[in-house]
Amino acid sequence: QVQLVESGGGLVQAGGSLRLSCAASGLTFSSCAVGWFRQAPGKEREFVAAISRSGTSTLYADSGKGRFTISRDNAKNTVFLQMNSLKPEDTAVYYCAADRDRVGPTLSRIRYDYWGQGTQVTVFS
Repeated sequence: QVQLVESGGGLVQAGGSLRLSCAASGLTFSSCAVGWFRQAPGKEREFVAAISRSGTSTLYADSGKGRFTISRDNAKNTVFLQMNSLKPEDTAVYYCAADRDRVGPTLSRIRYDYWGQGTQVTVFS
């Protein structure tokens, strides 16, 4: 059974940092491109960042460019999202997702096959 488990969310003051982790089990994570998405109350789930299978290629939404960094450790079946200079508008539930079919990162939500349960990030001013 495939499981993606996010962790690292929490309450942080604006300007602070958080590092999210996504740990996978039941699949070979290195065979999947992985993405992070987020969903704020009353809004659609939106793309945040994605990384290729090898970790050499990344993709970011404009909202996170220069502030967020996605990385992975395939030996540990884990993908990370380092978030710096956080803003109140970053408040959302953050989800990781795995795409088993593509080598490179994609921002298309429908391309992802497996999803985690999400971790809450709350940024206060």
